[in-house]
Amino acid sequence: MTTFRTPADAAEARAIQDTLRARVVLDEPGPPAGTGRATGVDVAYDDERDVVVAAAVVLDAATLDVVAETTAVGRVTFPYIPGLLAFREIPTVLAALEALPVDPGLVVCDGYGRAHPRRFGLASHLGVLTGLPVIGVAKNPFTFTYEQPGPRRGDSSPLLDGDEEVGRALRTQDGTKPVYVSVGHRTGLDNACAHTLLLARDFRQPETTRRADALCRQALREATA
Repeated sequence: MTTFRTPADAAEARAIQDTLRARVVLDEPGPPAGTGRATGVDVAYDDERDVVVAAAVVLDAATLDVVAETTAVGRVTFPYIPGLLAFREIPTVLAALEALPVDPGLVVCDGYGRAHPRRFGLASHLGVLTGLPVIGVAKNPFTFTYEQPGPRRGDSSPLLDGDEEVGRALRTQDGTKPVYVSVGHRTGLDNACAHTLLLARDFRQPETTRRADALCRQALREATA
């Protein structure tokens, strides 16, 4: 685990991203889809109180049964700046992951990895700091372009920055909007999409994200009651 350092300002945050980006591992395929464990992480905020709550929910990747779950409560220590959201979220996410009683396996973020203007979104940042295989599965495509994938589950199209494929728009259910999958660390894009499809068995979003979202919202209500 690499120590997280809160930057003093946006310029320092971007410099940290540039330094850590060189440590992203892109030549490993990652764990096979449907094996081991998959852990969803997500955060919820109370901006009036500067409180952030993170949740980590570990699922059996084959059955999608919950193996373990944890939450952590922290303070917001960095302002909202597009492209630098990881600096608001990662300290509390790290605390939630460290509290897990089991190895998390593959980590799934509700956000971006390589599909980021600096090629270093939350999924990449978290992967470098923890050494874990991490992917990003986002609800929106950020600033990149793509053609609509076909209408059936499993259809996909490249998420492009110019001619560079930074992720994929992936249809996880027939006739629903796609999700946007990108590599974070130690996982290939084909494998990231395969994991996403297996985790999104019944809904548009992966079950990892659905469970972590519900848990962090519940924990935030309890923390601010």
